[in-house]
Amino acid sequence: MLTGAGIAQRRDSPHNREMPVTVTAPRGLTRLAPALRTVVVQVLREEGRKAGEIGVVLSDDALLRRMNHDWRGIDRATDVISFAYDEHEPDAGQLPVRGDLLVSLDRVRTQARRYRVSEGAELVRLVVHGTLHLCGHDHRRVSERQRMRTRERSAMRGARGSVRAVDQTLGRSARTRA
Repeated sequence: MLTGAGIAQRRDSPHNREMPVTVTAPRGLTRLAPALRTVVVQVLREEGRKAGEIGVVLSDDALLRRMNHDWRGIDRATDVISFAYDEHEPDAGQLPVRGDLLVSLDRVRTQARRYRVSEGAELVRLVVHGTLHLCGHDHRRVSERQRMRTRERSAMRGARGSVRAVDQTLGRSARTRA
């Protein structure tokens, strides 16, 4: 599992056999774990897939810029990066999904303002988007992009409760920082 460098972290238990999805978050945001875990499992269920070991790392632009540069050769921050560990296996579509998602909380805040949505909605959208990548979806071609956006919209409709839970947690976190 990948972990973010330079941020205070606490991991939720990786020993939960029913939901092998772990969330690593900055101090004060560890309460996001249950809602984000639910989102990942819900997307996998809609895709007809099972969760293998999946890590979700909430970090900042600095880590995502470094990972984007190191793994994709692009020297700028991005909102989410997915690392699917079995994507090149011939039977990848039948295996439990294993991989890591890295999400920039800096991008979440910026994009939430740009798209005029709550930070919770944007964070959940990025987790949905990254999970779809772990399932093998891409958006390089127009047809792939349309298919992925359709699946993203469907998953977001089913994630309204998780968005509310994430917004509540982010709101509590903002109040404690103020």
